[in-house]
Amino acid sequence: MIQYLYLGRVAYSEGLRLQEEFVALRSAGCIQNTLLLLEHPSVLTLGRNATRANILVSDQILRERGVTVHEINRGGDVTYHGPGQLVGYPIFDLRTLSNPTGGRLGPVDFIRRIEEALMRLCAVNGVHAGRIPGLTGVWCGPLDEPQPLSEGLISAGGRKIGAIGIHVSRGITSHGFAFNVTTDLRNFQLINPCGITDRPVTSLEKEIANPGKLPSLEALAVQAAGQFGLVFGEQMLSVENLDALRARAQSARPHVAAQEAARPQTVPQDTPLQVPREVERLRDPREHPTRA
Repeated sequence: MIQYLYLGRVAYSEGLRLQEEFVALRSAGCIQNTLLLLEHPSVLTLGRNATRANILVSDQILRERGVTVHEINRGGDVTYHGPGQLVGYPIFDLRTLSNPTGGRLGPVDFIRRIEEALMRLCAVNGVHAGRIPGLTGVWCGPLDEPQPLSEGLISAGGRKIGAIGIHVSRGITSHGFAFNVTTDLRNFQLINPCGITDRPVTSLEKEIANPGKLPSLEALAVQAAGQFGLVFGEQMLSVENLDALRARAQSARPHVAAQEAARPQTVPQDTPLQVPREVERLRDPREHPTRA
């Protein structure tokens, strides 16, 4: 089962704090795999592989535009978040997920599944989208080296509609995706998005045949959660709000503690509980304090 909730607009620093909180809860086994869906005020984020050279304007111009900058620990280069963009933070334990051969799902396969979910999200809104070999993300526009994909989707290239960058620590994922819905695309002129200079960005609003029928961001969040459920083969459970999610975690704590207490405690057989007398007699008492 995957829990999900839509949070509306959340300050980026608060989004980081929430991820830290729920990563700890997922690591402790107090919550299920959880998908946080939201949007941010205007912000640039620099991933582990980012270079400041891909921000094309000065700090003063960023301040004048009300755009903040955060250096974070996800993969990837620089990207933009802002109003009208659906951001998803999957807090998943990769050890609970399997690949098609039954083995543990790795980070790259996890990213491929996020791409698949976003491509399906485009498809249900009448927009063809796909992958470009060698580039992470979801793309729209003219065909670029067609690749067969599941469910009849086609590989497309040209305009980037979805960016993806994750962090994995002890099997738990954080960060995730940014999907442009009604995003002001002029803000991408502030940067070389993800370090890519030869392909523009786009939004669902630009690609959809009838923008007047574009769903709200919250409705698209529900659609995205549904596509995650299909791609990961899991039931999706809507959680009303953060307090409800925290209450679930709190109620799970006694059960998790009981499981931990019932787990057999093994003592390594090659490590003695006390120093054998034969070894103790070999010690030089001048090198060790006397024990009471």
